[in-house]
Formats: sequence, C-alpha cells, structure tokens
Amino acid sequence: MSKILITGANGQLGKSIKKLEPDFPAHKFIYTDIQELDIVNKPDTEQFINFHKPDIIINCAAYNQVDKAEEESEIARKINVDAVSNLSSIAAKKNLAFIHVSTDYVFDGRSFLPYNENDKPNPLSSYAVSKFDGEKEALKYGKKSIVIRTSWLYSPYGHNFVKTIIKYGNERNSLNVVNDQVGTPTYAADLAHAILLITEKNDTLNKPQIFHFSNEGIASWYDFAIAIIKISETDCLVNPVGTSEYPLPAQRPYYSVLNKKKIKGFLNINIPHWLSSLEECINLIKHSDHEFK
Repeated sequence: MSKILITGANGQLGKSIKKLEPDFPAHKFIYTDIQELDIVNKPDTEQFINFHKPDIIINCAAYNQVDKAEEESEIARKINVDAVSNLSSIAAKKNLAFIHVSTDYVFDGRSFLPYNENDKPNPLSSYAVSKFDGEKEALKYGKKSIVIRTSWLYSPYGHNFVKTIIKYGNERNSLNVVNDQVGTPTYAADLAHAILLITEKNDTLNKPQIFHFSNEGIASWYDFAIAIIKISETDCLVNPVGTSEYPLPAQRPYYSVLNKKKIKGFLNINIPHWLSSLEECINLIKHSDHEFK
C-alpha cells in the first residue's frame, strides 16, 4: 500500500482526487491544505512529512489568480516556487515520488502545433513565470519528480470558467468572450485519474519527467462558453470578441494546445474529448449543485 500526501486538497484537483479515492483502494491518502500544512514553511513541512511518512507527494497547491499575480508576484512566487522547492527537496532527500501540477501558460502561444514536453517555454506573465520557475524547482532535486502541465482546468468545485459562465449566463442577457485564444478545456476528474494512474507506476520512475495532460480537442474560450451555455440549457447570448477588446492585466498565450502523446503512451490510456467531459461535469453541477460550493 502506498501512502500519498495531497497538498492543496481543498482546490478543484484535490477534491477531484478525493472523489476518486474509492477507485484506488491500494492507496492511503493524507489530505492537507493551508490549515493543516503550510508548505511555504520548510521546517514545518519536513516535520509533517517525517511524522506521516508518505511514499508519494502530489502537489495540487498553487497561486492561480493569473491577473492578480501581476501585483502580487511575491505571494505567487512563495506558493508557486518556494513551496515547490521545499516539497521537491524534502521528497528527494527521502527518496519519495513527487508529482507537481503546472500550466500551459508557460508557453508564449506563438506555435501553431500542439506543444510537446521538449518545446521551450517562454512565459508571458508573472503568474506564468512563477509556474515555470516552480517546474524547475520540482525537477532539479530528485529522480522521482514529475511535472504535469495542464490547461483550462474546471470541475464542479470552487470557482472556474464553467461555473462562472453558468452563473453570469443566468443573470445576464449576453456575455462577451474572447475568441482568439485557443487551447483545450480540462476536466479535473480526468486529470486526477491520470495522476493516480501515475502513482501506480511509482516504482518505474528513475529520472525527472514532464508530461502534458488535457482533454482531447481544441477550442477557443468563446467555443468553450458556447458549449457551456448549450449543455447547461442557459438562455444567454454569447458574443465573440478579440483579446484587444477585452484587456486584462496579464498577457495570455494565443495558442496553448498540449500534445498528449507521451502520457497516453506511458499510461496506455485514451483521453476523453473536452465536450464529453464538459457534459459530464455540467450534469453533476445541475443535479447535485448543493455539493459543489
């Protein structure tokens, strides 16, 4: 039996992993968030790990407020870089597997082909720089470190694009959504399942690795919003606008589709299309909304 420490357990991905726990009875899970463990504090983190003795650490904690990071870059770096360094170095010292979640935003979006794991990052915002620097910290210490880049994460939990569009779609007659930023929505439940499959290959890890994971298919944020409105049966008009018409503090990549060939081969899995996973998520939200605040 493997003992797995989850950090950031109250976020979308952490809660999605917790829901899948019954499907992985060979694992024992320890769920923590800031209340139980401040991963920015290295001595406390090492003491916690010494006491609980996990075999694997999955870091779901992140500062992910993309625009706010432009003015809170120091806070973002504490969580996205310093805390990652703490976890990674402690894991390497104890020969534990370490899985860290990163983002498609490490790329500048100037490609027209899906990004693979060997493509060179060029982050455009404070948030993206902090995530890329966090990747380097995750990979530099131990041979059992894995970085998983994902994109446009959503779930029935917390705040995300899907729940925001449904909320505003029910409150307004129309919404403006950018149509010139292209990527792939990722259902947190699908990502959580892939991560837990990786933990079952813990014994095969012998060098630092990067994997890309998102759902299949390609969409703009406008396409994504249209699908959310349709599936949720919300009566709201969605208007396409360019990024220049909707300026935000942080620059986003125009194209950030991820190539998933490596992780599909490693895990021998098929990944669902983003539309089918979106329908599954919205059905959960519609029929069990009280559970997902």
